[in-house]
Amino acid sequence: MYEPKTKETDSDVIQFIEDTVENPKKKQDAYRLLEIFEETSGFPPKMWGTSIIGFGSYHYVYESGHEGDAPLVGFSPRKAKTSLYFATGDPDREQLLAKFGKHTSGKSCVYINKLEDIDTDVLKELITESIDFLQTLYREYN
Repeated sequence: MYEPKTKETDSDVIQFIEDTVENPKKKQDAYRLLEIFEETSGFPPKMWGTSIIGFGSYHYVYESGHEGDAPLVGFSPRKAKTSLYFATGDPDREQLLAKFGKHTSGKSCVYINKLEDIDTDVLKELITESIDFLQTLYREYN
């Protein structure tokens, strides 16, 4: 049976930032993102796996039968870029990203270099939209 690697842990979020984010500017951005995500989501930060700071959680079940738990939204202050985690499949995501600012995106992540590159009001909209989308999509499992 498949065992997900990214699970909620009891690791300390502040300790994670202090121990792993070396660049002072990136550390400052991490603390500001922590503030924005917590205030906007209404959920306390929790470590997911070894490097993702997640907010809230939901239980998902795919058509294939694969299921698990994941944070509703989150971020990871990585060495090269900061990864932001929002819902995939949300039709409003692309419209919000169009006015988000300088970023790149993959299937499930949005990558930014620094907080000044993005519109934090749009970030708050992305957080709220992602949470609403996932809670609606997986309502029957949560």
